[in-house]
Parts: sequence; C-alpha cells; structure tokens
Amino acid sequence: MTNDKLPSRNDNFSEWYNQLILKAELADYAPVRGCMVVRPYGWSLWENIQEGLDHRFKATGHVNAAFPLLIPMSFLEKEKEHVEGFSPELAVVTIGGGEKLEEPLVVRPTSETIIGHMYSKWIKSYRDLPVLINQWGNVVRWELRTRLFLRTLEFYWQEGHTAHATAEEAQDETLQMLNIYADFAINDAAVPVIPGRKSESEKFAGAVRSYSIEAMMGDTRALQAGTSHFLGQNFAQAFDIKFLDWNNELQYVWTTSWGLSTRFIGAIIMTHGDEQGLILPPKLAPIQVVIIPIYKNESEKSQVLEVVEQVRNQLNEFRLKVDSREDVTPGYKFNDWEMRGVPLRIEIGPKDVAKGTLAFARRDMPGKTGKSIVDRNQVSSRVSDILLAIHESLYDRALAFRQSNIYDPQNYDEMREVLQKGWAYSWWCGNPECETRMKEDTKATARCIPLDQPDGEGGCIYCGSKAKEKAYFARAY
Repeated sequence: MTNDKLPSRNDNFSEWYNQLILKAELADYAPVRGCMVVRPYGWSLWENIQEGLDHRFKATGHVNAAFPLLIPMSFLEKEKEHVEGFSPELAVVTIGGGEKLEEPLVVRPTSETIIGHMYSKWIKSYRDLPVLINQWGNVVRWELRTRLFLRTLEFYWQEGHTAHATAEEAQDETLQMLNIYADFAINDAAVPVIPGRKSESEKFAGAVRSYSIEAMMGDTRALQAGTSHFLGQNFAQAFDIKFLDWNNELQYVWTTSWGLSTRFIGAIIMTHGDEQGLILPPKLAPIQVVIIPIYKNESEKSQVLEVVEQVRNQLNEFRLKVDSREDVTPGYKFNDWEMRGVPLRIEIGPKDVAKGTLAFARRDMPGKTGKSIVDRNQVSSRVSDILLAIHESLYDRALAFRQSNIYDPQNYDEMREVLQKGWAYSWWCGNPECETRMKEDTKATARCIPLDQPDGEGGCIYCGSKAKEKAYFARAY
C-alpha cells in the first residue's frame, strides 16, 4: 500500500487513471501482455455490479446458465459477417494434450455461435419460446492496444442470449435490456448515459441493429458502457434454430444478445474520480463507510474502541470497515480511504466519545464542506440519508459536466473544433461514407443515434443532404 501522490487528473488524465487503479488496488498487470489481475477490492466492486444487474435480469424472467470457453472454429465460420468481424481478435487453440487438434478451437470472443448450436437442440416448438438465458463469464479478444478494465485481452462480463417467436418480441427484448442497462447505470452507478442505436459501421458483427448506452468520461471522451443487439434471424439460419409455430409450420426463431463488462468499472473511475483518487457510488462501493478511531494513549483507546464497536453494531446493514491499523497515523488513513473512494468516513476520538457525537466526512465533498457532526443515536438514519445524497450529488455533477461539454455545431468547421473538446450533437444523413470521412478527419465516431429524437429534419453536418436523425459524435475509448 502506498500514499504516494497521484499524477494530476487535469494534467495527465491517462496516467492518473492507470496509476489510480494500481494504487487503489483495483487491478494489476498480468504476466501475459494485455491481461489483468482483478484484485479483491476491484472484484468486490464487480460483484456489486453483478448483483445490481442480476436481480434486474431475474426480475424480467431471465435465468443464468454456463457455456463452454472453447468453440469449434467451424461454428464461427457458419455466420460469415460474424467471423469477419471477429477474425483479427481471435485466440485459437491448435494443440491439446500434446496432439494437433483435428479442428482448431477458438477461445470465445462472445458466445452467439455455441449458444446458437445448443438452442437448435433445445427449441422445437413455440411452447419452448421465449428462451431467456444469461451467463456470467470471461471472453478473450486479441486487442492490440490495451488498458486496464477498458480494453484487455481477457475480460469479465455477462452476456444474455434470447430466442423469440416473432421479430417484434425480439426487438422489444433488445430495447428492454438497453433500458435495464441505463437504469442500472443511473440508479446504481450514478453514471448518466444516453441510450441509442449504433451506426451501421459501429454495430455488432452479425447484428441487424445494435444499441448502446454511451457515457461521457471526465476527459470528455465517450465510453460505450453496455450494448444490446437485435440479431434478427442471422444466427438462427446459420445454426438451424427452428420451431413449429401455432399453425404447425416450421419457422426460424428471432434472437438477441446483450452484454456489460468490467469496462464499466473504468466508466465509474473516469466519471466520478478526482485529484485525490476514486469516488465510488455508494450502492456499488465495496466499503460504504469506514470508521477511523483516533486516540493518543491506552486510556483513550479503550474508550474510543468501545464506542467504535457500538457504532459498528448500529451500522451492520452497511458495508463497513473499521481501520484499526496501529502503524500509520489518522491523517494517512484519511488520505488512503479518500484515494480508495469510500463514500463516507466516520471519525471517532475522545471528544466525540465525551459529547456523544460522531464526525462525518463525505468523499464527494472534500474539505470542510463535506464534514458534519452527528448525534450518535441518529447514526444509522443519518448514514442512509448521506449515502443517498452522495449518489444524487455524483449523478447531478456528472450530468452537468456532460451537458456543458455537448455542442450543437452549425457547420462542419464548427464541428471539427468542438470535437477537440467535447461531443457534437448533429444532424446526420446516415451515410457511412460521411462517417468514415469524419472519423479520418477528426478521429471521432458516431457514438449513437439517440432514441429520443427532436421533431423535424435538418441538413447533414458533413454533406448537407437531408437528415432525419441527430447523432452524437465523439472521440472514444
């Protein structure tokens, strides 16, 4: 553990991010290039993300299952667009048990193909539909440029795969899951997101339509924080997933897939963090409250620790840590837990014991503004209120930051300027050629075409032709 000063977030956002992950013990670099080891503090954060999503999935009728890590190469080759999209990222096993394999096996980059194969065995009739399965696992994509949590060769995620009798059902499922991701991001992570449709060039390989939630990071870059895909009948036809319908006629099913990964931890870090380190949203923080005992001698110690234990018992509904380290000063502890992003700190010293009070310090409001004195008898209700206030404060601050860094340029020259400092929200004709030229020129992409669209139409920001939709453009991670 170290209390060394972090690089400046304002001066070097990238290095601040990298160093903060290491210092806060969220993750570390693995011996294999581009891979990471998620440390207990980071894994606890991921477990809380899992819990927040999993109960939402199950509340909408989804169940969990597990599918193999290794996929026959022939499976990927059945869906032409899919294999072309993933070919550069594949890790392939050619030797097993000392023998050359008859057929190479792919370490899954995603599971549409293996799940499609299994669905073709399980689905026979309309009575078998819908199939609503999710799995929690890991995947491998051979990325060239990697960064902890944001883009690693191996990462952890959930991937949902559903099969439906009609296109309408599948489309409704796709949008339902997109909205679940948005609800989780806003109400659990305090990360404001924009749900929308991906452009044709940005959609998932093999999908008919892809949707995403897009978030603005603290350096104004965009992050795709979760995706949901309407796959149509592409994978159903490739894997012969058919069912007898109500008229006893054989039909192909309609499928979806959707996923959110450990990349979301990067979103939390870059949305809420400050110069002192992490600021974790209370609903997801591994430790919601840390108690710091303060004393100078054995007499004070026994009095303080007695109250600490009483307060611990009063707060057993929260994820709580008592920092009882003897080898570091209270000031060191303050800085350490601030860097780790614990939402609320409670300080208990001899004066607090004598007065029957506690000193609270909010992580989202550094300095005196975030401090308050609380009656010990009201500690549980006050902690609940403050954690809720912290969540609202984090969300409002992130939303205000996003709104202040989104621009509506009136011409392409203006757009080029604003994309150096934020996002552009502009009319776009949807022509991939316009998007390609803008990307080459500005390094920005169409992040999403938001579901909530203005009335009327306008001229494409690039070519001037008629445009019926506005899109967000930004440089992205």
